[in-house]
Amino acid sequence: MLNTFKALRANGVIGINERNVKYVNALNPRKFLVRVDDKFLTKELAAPAGIPTPELYGVIKDARDMKRLPEFIDHPDGFVIKPAQGSQGKGIIVVDGPLKGGWRLSSGRRIDLDTMKFQINNMLSGMYSLGGQPDKALIEYRVKFDDVFGKVSYRGVPDIRVIVVKGIPVFGMLRLPTAESDGKANLHKGGVGCGIDLATGRTMRAMQHDQFIDIHPDTAHPLEDIQTPYWDDILLMAAKCYEVTGLGYLGVDVVLDRDKGPMLLELNARPGISIQIANRKGLRYVLEKAMALGDEARTPEARIEIAKTLSDAAPVKPAMIEPAGA
Repeated sequence: MLNTFKALRANGVIGINERNVKYVNALNPRKFLVRVDDKFLTKELAAPAGIPTPELYGVIKDARDMKRLPEFIDHPDGFVIKPAQGSQGKGIIVVDGPLKGGWRLSSGRRIDLDTMKFQINNMLSGMYSLGGQPDKALIEYRVKFDDVFGKVSYRGVPDIRVIVVKGIPVFGMLRLPTAESDGKANLHKGGVGCGIDLATGRTMRAMQHDQFIDIHPDTAHPLEDIQTPYWDDILLMAAKCYEVTGLGYLGVDVVLDRDKGPMLLELNARPGISIQIANRKGLRYVLEKAMALGDEARTPEARIEIAKTLSDAAPVKPAMIEPAGA
């Protein structure tokens, strides 16, 4: 056990405590956390910065707003209902379109209006919110995913996670839905994570449940060497989120719409560390190099150029980063 710990540390792998102490707590002022914890506020802040987000159809805060639900969901091409302060994809309803007096979920199952209202009431009660506080429900545009990921995704919408430190993108990961994850690109629910080369936007390696994999568990398609479209645009969006939020350590989640291109899905002030397994590379050396650059004012475009040079910082041997349970 001690030898494993020393090997991981020597190869730059950080744990939750190190992430929290050195980056989350040190770089993210508490007064600004609401800017990312509340997805409604995130949308309002992103718009003036020119960062596109899925169109908001409506907000439900109480029983009075619930009366307008039929109006908010009157979109034959589908919609998404999510808790404004939810995390890890909990409570989200993704609807593809109408189905026999109800609606068809992205998983293929049917949902009726009463069930939908019941889940929205759970959102309002704070069942899915951070800290269990009363929340609101957002109804928004359903992203139609780009076909480039069609062969490596099971239903649902893939997304791209970018870790940003002081406005510099440092790590990237493509997250893919699976049958197990119920069509959601969520690693905690069984989704797949593919490491992305920051300089090129191409996938390199992949993992599921913290175990290395080479093919998608449902489609059996190889997961390596997939080019992420709009890669420079995605990096620019991620870099801009530094100014938008005032937070120095961020997880930026972007989705690709086949018609609208990249859109900001949400921000996370406490992004997970499984991205290291997906990339088979520790975060520490890249984070330290980014931090060492200091607080000099730089444009988002300049920070992207720095990011591409940092991507090769202190490369490690893949075999040294062992998945959980190995």
